[in-house]
Amino acid sequence: MSADFYDTHYLSYYEKTLDADPSRFLQILAGLLEKGAKVLDVGCGSGRDLLWLKQHGFRPTGFERSAGLAELAAQHSGCPVIRGDFLRYDFSCLRFEAVLLVGALVHLKEDELAPALVRISQALAADGLIYLTLKEGHGSLRGEDGRIFLLWERESLERTVVAMGFEILEFSRGRSALDNGDVWLGYVLKRRKD
Repeated sequence: MSADFYDTHYLSYYEKTLDADPSRFLQILAGLLEKGAKVLDVGCGSGRDLLWLKQHGFRPTGFERSAGLAELAAQHSGCPVIRGDFLRYDFSCLRFEAVLLVGALVHLKEDELAPALVRISQALAADGLIYLTLKEGHGSLRGEDGRIFLLWERESLERTVVAMGFEILEFSRGRSALDNGDVWLGYVLKRRKD
């Protein structure tokens, strides 16, 4: 249902998310990257974050499943956008200094998170960073538009990413930039060197 939502409601989603200011959370990642770093924005949606990254001296590329959103994101940001399904795409052919996952994995079931994160992290260069945000809460939530969101408690999410071999470099917790009452858990992750 959630994947179909973005195919059929891409224009309203684009308009709803386009003007939210991403500075608060993107500055966390930007402060850890060299200027000119290549960043892959998975689930780039409206292209809002792509444009911000480009304007702040990075080299972003989008990744989006919805054809409508991919086209709008490319037009809005002036950045390349790869169209694909992150559950099936071969990310090992890409190389980026950072991967942005701002709300991109919110519709996955708990047992789908780790495989998706492992697959997507194949796009990382050595010492590359992931910025991951997920909604805080317990269980799941059905939105007014029918989309289902998995909610995460901080402790269980941190156990999950650490068990996958990631180190948590930064943590943040904040209200949604869309001002809808949602609270997001944000993490900068790096592969642990064992």
